Amino acid sequence: MRQVTESEIENRLREDNPWWRAGQGVDALIAGYPRRSYVPGFVSLIADSTVQRAVVLLGPRRVGKTVMVLHAIDALLRRPDVQGQDILYLSLETPIYTHLSLDSLLRRFRDLHPAPDNRRLFVFFDEIQYLKDWEVHLKSLVDSNRQIRIVATGSAAAALKTKSQESGAGRFTDFQLPPLTFAEYLRFIDREDELIMSDTTGADPQPRWTAANLPELNDTFVDYLNFGGYPEVVYSQEIQRNPGRFIKSDIIDKVLLRDLPVLYGVHDVQELNSLFNTLAYNTGNEISLGELAQSSNVAKNTLARYIEYLEAAFLIRRVKRIDADARRFKRVTRFKVYLTNPTMRTALFSPLRANNEAMGHLAETAVFSQWLHNTAHVDSLHFARWAQGEIDLVSLGADQRPKFVIEVKWSDAPFTDKRLLKSVLQFAQQHPLQRRPLVTTRTRSGIQQHGGIEIEFAPCSLHCYTVAKNSLRH
Repeated sequence: MRQVTESEIENRLREDNPWWRAGQGVDALIAGYPRRSYVPGFVSLIADSTVQRAVVLLGPRRVGKTVMVLHAIDALLRRPDVQGQDILYLSLETPIYTHLSLDSLLRRFRDLHPAPDNRRLFVFFDEIQYLKDWEVHLKSLVDSNRQIRIVATGSAAAALKTKSQESGAGRFTDFQLPPLTFAEYLRFIDREDELIMSDTTGADPQPRWTAANLPELNDTFVDYLNFGGYPEVVYSQEIQRNPGRFIKSDIIDKVLLRDLPVLYGVHDVQELNSLFNTLAYNTGNEISLGELAQSSNVAKNTLARYIEYLEAAFLIRRVKRIDADARRFKRVTRFKVYLTNPTMRTALFSPLRANNEAMGHLAETAVFSQWLHNTAHVDSLHFARWAQGEIDLVSLGADQRPKFVIEVKWSDAPFTDKRLLKSVLQFAQQHPLQRRPLVTTRTRSGIQQHGGIEIEFAPCSLHCYTVAKNSLRH
């Protein structure tokens, strides 16, 4: 049987690394794509020579990890101290690299481009999950190559995260890339400057914005909910005409039918798929394990494991419940589940129009998904429910005291009907908050005072933009 030759491997390496040739760089089409807001921080982390660790880029499928790697390479090539032959990029899903170790690939790179031992080099292993025991090999490379900055990415996000934390302690630095924010989406379609204006009239130290054209901003927000969470969908008119086929077959099915069964030994993928469809349809709703078990005829402990798997794969995020006194429950049998990307719901079922009855929960999912980009606050978020009321999002401080609350509405009714503010007012009167409660609306904005409590109102689309922009502005 014919074996792959050394010359074939070397030719493929040269093809994958065009910047080795004088005057060449990253493909012009890819270099011209809009950049994720994470690129500057990612490049800074890669270029930091003070810590000897590999960078493991984590994230769900199709959020732009490979493109961000190529944008990082493009940024490195623009540095005066970096030459094209200092950078190696490898996609390990390429068949010609099958059965080749990371060490042997790195050795070929060093043989092709000899460099002094103190020369800073950069090596990118894309789709590293295709290599068995990748974390062991990667850790060995980090220990034995002090002058090489290694970056690894992969689509099997759950596997990467688990193995990175278990085997890479002290050797790997995780960098998480969530789906597109609404602010990024506006920039990607080149409408941010048209639809958003800076608001410098307030005394808030956080930057604030207002809508230059709120009806258009809301229409664009609905587009974002339907197909804006994935960069590739934003770029492609063809995919936008049928986002369901692309997202379901190329993203969701690969996770549910391949990644999770391989990683966790799930035997009944039909059960897992059915559960995910149920959770996706009910995104933003409170979930009971008991009710799920009764309706699906699946044991509660099995459902709990499946939900853990879906969360590890970055498909969903659970939010715990507190009561009116901001106390957590000892037995967590009820919780809210949000899709990490609202686009998944419309892809699985059908695109929504602005007046669809499901828009309220999808708008709430969008608000929560913007907070995924704020690592300092997302883990603090809970929802409150008690006999007389509920609040969608409550942030608890380290002292377990509420800091701020958000009630998400895709309706202007709360702005004119005080009765719809009862839960917010009750909670705010009981707990001194660090900032005034926020209630989102469809079009209304302003500040009202009720019973000594100031409540801020803001359009949901503008609030999503603001959270995303402030979370990523650094």
